[in-house]
Amino acid sequence: MEIWIILDGEKIGPLHDFEIRRKITTGELPASTPAWHEGSGDWKPLIEIDLFKREFELVSPPEENPFTPPAVDSPPENGNDPSLPTPQACGRRFWARWLDLSLYSGVWWLGMWAAGQNIEAATINPWIMFFHYVPWFALEAVLIHQYATTPGKWLLGLRVLNNDSSRLDLGDSTRRSMRVLFTGIGFGFSYLAFFCQLLSLFMVKRTGSTLWDQSGGHRVIASPLHPVRVMACVFAYFVAMMMMFGVFSPYIVKETIRRNPEYKEYFEKNPPWGLPPRN
Repeated sequence: MEIWIILDGEKIGPLHDFEIRRKITTGELPASTPAWHEGSGDWKPLIEIDLFKREFELVSPPEENPFTPPAVDSPPENGNDPSLPTPQACGRRFWARWLDLSLYSGVWWLGMWAAGQNIEAATINPWIMFFHYVPWFALEAVLIHQYATTPGKWLLGLRVLNNDSSRLDLGDSTRRSMRVLFTGIGFGFSYLAFFCQLLSLFMVKRTGSTLWDQSGGHRVIASPLHPVRVMACVFAYFVAMMMMFGVFSPYIVKETIRRNPEYKEYFEKNPPWGLPPRN
């Protein structure tokens, strides 16, 4: 859960619940600290939020002075209305991630074909399939460090920043990308990737952040989405699919004929579009 607080007249957030617990335990946050989280409606003292009552019971008795929430027309001095925190945009993040990976894969396999590599052998080589996404995540780390976004994220209005809204340094960006490779997509293996994506969705719904952003202290900012960018995203997916289809179609046809010899004559008369094998 992500929490916003007002401390010394300044709005601070979003903070994760474990950060709030730590600050309560160390005495940094009194029970009357104004706090807000999605779904809570108005500001209320921390001690009135069920999630933190036990921490205050363990530290000291509740403060006697009641808390008066700030007037609606007098928001905190330094920022916008805290009732509008950064949305998680899970759907956009999913499609942005796989658009990046699809574009990269299209260029990767097209490059393998242009270099005259044995595509059929490469697809059954476990080491190639295991590591072929690694170069992309190295590039992603540089892009997020420099621009706070990637092609897919840019098209869908997403930026990756630290919780204080600063850009990630290269070390943090690299660690984030490696966490995504391990825990976000499971190196791209079908069943493992599916499991990792479900786990990530569960974590976002449960804690308000993914494993890689929570552990690194980062967040994803979603800006309003323009229809033109959605159309560009669909077109980019189409281009990525055509690149991969062009490389793989001869091998798909070959495997189809092997399993169903009756289709051999059909494909000889109606050869599908695709790039000829270079090996």
